[in-house]
Amino acid sequence: MIRKIFLYGAGGHAKVILELLEVNGQRCAGIYDEYGAATQLLGYPVSGSLNDDFKAADSAMIIAVGNNLVRKKLAGKLAAEWATIIHPSANISSRCTIGRGTVVMAGVSINSEAGIGDHVIINTNCSVDHDCVLADYVHISPNAALAGNVRVGEGTHIGIGAAVIQGVKIGKWATIGAGSVIIRDVPDYAVVVGNPGRILRMNEPPEGLQEGK
Repeated sequence: MIRKIFLYGAGGHAKVILELLEVNGQRCAGIYDEYGAATQLLGYPVSGSLNDDFKAADSAMIIAVGNNLVRKKLAGKLAAEWATIIHPSANISSRCTIGRGTVVMAGVSINSEAGIGDHVIINTNCSVDHDCVLADYVHISPNAALAGNVRVGEGTHIGIGAAVIQGVKIGKWATIGAGSVIIRDVPDYAVVVGNPGRILRMNEPPEGLQEGK
């Protein structure tokens, strides 16, 4: 049984996760941030270096970093058990699946037979409808809405207030701009904005990632 949860990261996203732990009555056993200057976060001490406490049998970790690529790299680096944290106000179907290291924030709805991958951020008040499939390291921003049967590829970020109609497939490491309305498929690495959504540019594959990894 997991009794101690550690966080990696000490920025704004970590603040939200800390309060999520508190409202769930779960213990934040420690916060690590090897690259930041913070020494405390909301009254919790922050360690600038890793130790082995998070590897204990009764412990798990959440990567409290909003950047999708950084979460992927850290997940490959850290030898940890991963906690899944869900806010008690979230409306979660008993027939959906939610992966390791994923965080579900306040006011979220996830409907029947949706599949959520590992290290995903399902942010405040967003909606993921029936049969959606979200790959690992996705971030669905606050108030975004995905209709049924939407597919979202690895590492994609869907911006605040965006809407995606049913059956659309969005590729990996794409970016959907805030408030965009997506009515057709989106290719890998595309940056899409507007209503209806249009491709603004194509990004290069993220540095340091190998195809298929």
